[in-house]
Amino acid sequence: MPIRFDLPGRIALFPLTGVVLMPRSRLPLHIFEPRYLQMLDDALKTDHRMIGMIQPDGDKLSAIGCAGRVIAFSETDDGRMMISLKAVSRFRLIDSDQGFAPYLSGQADWSPFDRDLKGPEQDPGLDREALLHLLRRFMRAHDFSTDLGPAATADDELLINSLSMMLPFSVGDKQALLESPSLADRRELLFGLIEFTLRNGDNEETLQ
Repeated sequence: MPIRFDLPGRIALFPLTGVVLMPRSRLPLHIFEPRYLQMLDDALKTDHRMIGMIQPDGDKLSAIGCAGRVIAFSETDDGRMMISLKAVSRFRLIDSDQGFAPYLSGQADWSPFDRDLKGPEQDPGLDREALLHLLRRFMRAHDFSTDLGPAATADDELLINSLSMMLPFSVGDKQALLESPSLADRRELLFGLIEFTLRNGDNEETLQ
């Protein structure tokens, strides 16, 4: 479904290490710091209600982030906010500053990511059974208890993007998954990261 608002030139930025928002995905967030409560309040006053999720990169910010629109929010008794962001588009960060606000904002270049504004991607090359087999091994290796039933029937994009967001990869790996040009590219990288993690685990067990 096409968006019903213009993409803004500047957006509020929410830097979080190890957290990425993939195209057309949803991200729940728990907001409690005063500066980010102010950020949320300001975002809700705009037509677009968008917040840019971006990972720190050392003492800077990553070059690529993904903006999400606040589609749900609720306040707890102690003043914290639970929100849900729905991805709108990735963006390239041109610059960032704090200005007069207690949080960062940045100039966003949306042009490299026109595909994000269209419908869900399909991945004809996805071998779902092979992916589920890898996932079961990954879950066992990390002592995770997860029901993979929904993964068997989830849409290609939902499955690949959800795993890219949820699995405990490094900050750099998460960023590489976010920056993957297409769903097929992301799937290939996801397979590689899972296989690499499993091989590393096997090597560590062999050395012990």
